[in-house]
Amino acid sequence: MFTFDNTYARLPDRFFTRMAPTPVADPGWVALNDGLARDLGLDPDQLRGALDVFAGNRVPEGAEPLAQLYAGHQFGGWSPQLGDGRAILLGEHVGPHGRVDVQLKGSGPTPYSRMGDGRSALGPVIREYIVSEAMHALGVPTTRALAAVTTGETVLRQEGQMPGGILTRIAASHIRVGTFQVFAARGDEEALHLLLDHAIARHASDAEGPMGLLRHVMAAQARLVAAWLGLGFVHGVMNTDNMTISGQTIDYGPCAFLETWHPDTVFSSIDQMGRYAWSRQPDIALWNLAQLATALLPLMGDRDAAVVEATAVLEEFHGFYDRAWHDVMAAKIGLDDMKIGLELLDIMREGEGDFTNTFRALTVAPETARDQVMCRDRFDDWFARWQAMDPDRAAMARANPAVIPRNHRVEQAIAAAYKGDFGPFHALNAVLADPWTETEENAPYRTPAAAHERVTRTFCGT
Repeated sequence: MFTFDNTYARLPDRFFTRMAPTPVADPGWVALNDGLARDLGLDPDQLRGALDVFAGNRVPEGAEPLAQLYAGHQFGGWSPQLGDGRAILLGEHVGPHGRVDVQLKGSGPTPYSRMGDGRSALGPVIREYIVSEAMHALGVPTTRALAAVTTGETVLRQEGQMPGGILTRIAASHIRVGTFQVFAARGDEEALHLLLDHAIARHASDAEGPMGLLRHVMAAQARLVAAWLGLGFVHGVMNTDNMTISGQTIDYGPCAFLETWHPDTVFSSIDQMGRYAWSRQPDIALWNLAQLATALLPLMGDRDAAVVEATAVLEEFHGFYDRAWHDVMAAKIGLDDMKIGLELLDIMREGEGDFTNTFRALTVAPETARDQVMCRDRFDDWFARWQAMDPDRAAMARANPAVIPRNHRVEQAIAAAYKGDFGPFHALNAVLADPWTETEENAPYRTPAAAHERVTRTFCGT
């Protein structure tokens, strides 16, 4: 089955709590990701015979299950101890393409559950499976979903009793900014040194020292956030405990994709002040990186000199990000001209254009793009100038998907799953597996939500 080599479990015990998942009553399959299984060098048929593993009812051979410790800033407020409150890391599988974490999410209470039940309702499992796999197909660094199962049990949430589920998440690792923060806050320099060495060995072998790691993470996060913005993606909960050292997108709680474009769009029901709006995500990434830099300071000797060095590194962020965002926008409009790209975004804001469909129309049927916005005269002027510059349509085709996981389609899949119908879930996943091609099958999924279908608020699901 899995080939485990658990380097994180060989760190000192204060990094985690060793414990097995809590068994469930009556597990059942929702989905197994055959393609990902094969990429990991695993046999899908063998995995299908191991439902008890994916439900947390049996620990597979070689696993060393544990719940990881971390801290974090949540919406800017400091939480000194967080950790895996509803997840268990089974171990690190070594496959043909390298080492990955195998984690069960929704697998029962841990010492970090903070009065929670350690479980997940089925809805958040469905959401994360759909969106993380869609992000992978769209070329965005992301954790992935290997399996989703039902538990045969119910969980109690504000909405009432709901069926439970468990997601098997595959990640480059689950080391977060908050993993460094917890040991810095405790003054545990030995743990910080061990974590630094572990993170560099796993993710940044060419990095030298704490500032080398910071610069590596900064470049990865700059590229990641630029990719998010280029797809109209709003993460919704960019807390430091949801920011990975690997540069992968993680924790698809109240995430959503824009339809009508506005830079201040927020979906998360708990983001009352718009901290994590679409346009604020680059600034928040820098803020989170500053918290990582602060956590690394104890490893750098003289504090005053370390602050100066760390500040100099952080000042490089805008250069990293601006280059990444420039590349994203250049591909989306087929021109190396940021000014005309930003002008199009402003026209879309004024004209309430659908983010995905406006860029896609420019790519495959430019003469129809004006139908996506209401300020037609302004668009016509822009379009004439853009077309005269001979945009690279091939580059645009690689950057502007035909289909994304639109919020109402995700919600429809969740609603059906709660009734025991996984047909919409599987149909949506099949469509999202090839987001770049327009087909008769995906035509309905390219249509924006009707007024009665619009999703304006999303929820984290804990």
